[in-house]
Amino acid sequence: MSRDLSDFLDEWPREPGTFQVRQVEGNDGRPLIQVRIDMGIAQMEVDGRPDGMPSILDRLDHEQEPSMSLDPEICRELRSEAVLVHHRYVALFQLKQFEKVARDVQHNLRILDICGRFASEERDRTAMEHLRPQILTMGVRAEAEAAMARKQPREAMEVIDRGLAELTTILGPQGIEHSNEVQLLRGMRDLLVRRLPPAQRVELEQRLAQALEKENYELAAILRDELRMLKD
Repeated sequence: MSRDLSDFLDEWPREPGTFQVRQVEGNDGRPLIQVRIDMGIAQMEVDGRPDGMPSILDRLDHEQEPSMSLDPEICRELRSEAVLVHHRYVALFQLKQFEKVARDVQHNLRILDICGRFASEERDRTAMEHLRPQILTMGVRAEAEAAMARKQPREAMEVIDRGLAELTTILGPQGIEHSNEVQLLRGMRDLLVRRLPPAQRVELEQRLAQALEKENYELAAILRDELRMLKD
């Protein structure tokens, strides 16, 4: 049997500047994701760890105890697993499999959490924390898109509002003004507001009153913006 992959690659030619992804069926019938890259095709499992190996995070979740300590090698392996999962959820988003995107986002957030709590060295506890806003935003986008696919714009708005409030907590009032992730979610929210029927105004006003009562001023500011856009 020839080991030359030319015919296989020619069947799916590379289109420069385009993110090419597809779902195929494996020899045993299981779904697989393929991504066309410059020098070939990358293939990933749809479920479980993308490379088909046992998940390190899942094993640690099973073994987790208050005294657990993660050495630098385990933390490095967790970061490598997070990179694999990142590549998959980007591909899944392109395929509009938003529930699976949300699943993978939670996986990577758990990696950040477990390293932050149990890593034996400070650098491993914080190594990926700068990525938390980006990972969180991908999850918010996926959940909002899934809600829109179900024709539930109100639910999508609530998902985005929660995401913006969480980003505000992570980044602080100053950080959100310079955050690409915040700007992206605000843009999504602005588009959704215009699709809401006028009857949603009463609900927004009720949520604003509740937010002010609970002194959740970040959410209150978001809801005021939404009401202002409905007036426009």
